[in-house]
Amino acid sequence: MKAEKSLVIEDLLKRVNASPFLFVVDYTGLKVDKFAELRKRLSASGAEIHVYKNNLVKKAAEKANYPGELGPHLTGQSAYVTGAKDVYATAKILKNFAAEFAKPVMKVGVLDGNLLDAVTIKILADLPSREVLLSQLLGVLQAPASSLARVLKAKSELGAVTESPVSPVAEPDAAPDAEPDAAPDAVESAPAVVEATLAPTEPATSPVESESATA
Repeated sequence: MKAEKSLVIEDLLKRVNASPFLFVVDYTGLKVDKFAELRKRLSASGAEIHVYKNNLVKKAAEKANYPGELGPHLTGQSAYVTGAKDVYATAKILKNFAAEFAKPVMKVGVLDGNLLDAVTIKILADLPSREVLLSQLLGVLQAPASSLARVLKAKSELGAVTESPVSPVAEPDAAPDAEPDAAPDAVESAPAVVEATLAPTEPATSPVESESATA
């Protein structure tokens, strides 16, 4: 008998360690066919529901280092839900099933070693699935990245424009420096030119008059 209990505890511990979550529900009044339907729905999301003796679950929880506050909730007709996939989908299935058939009643849960009350689990059930959350997170992460890419692209294009070669503008040749001594000479020579121009010109001697005077 003791060996059998040990096997059950080891099997339960294996399931608990392989699952990031554990939900404890009270299935009092749930008929066999409805329990089978719940098990079918949970299986579709990769989860399982099992019924164990509460004292064996307590021992397995202790070995798994679960919070000590879990112990007082492991009483009555309790069923235990574990799974290796989407905790949000599992919580949603339990919530919707209870809304449809008024059973089972959520008691408590453990997620990544943290104790969750029934209210928190219901809030968890209202969250989107893991795939949707990852998609939303990816969209948030990609938005700034795409904006940064556009900024870097615009900056790169602007840099290419500013760095393009520009034809140099030819500077006009500098005027030769005037020699300071040249101007006085030009001024002094100007009266001489004027005087030469205004001087009276003597008439040339006619050849006829010259011969008459000789005769």
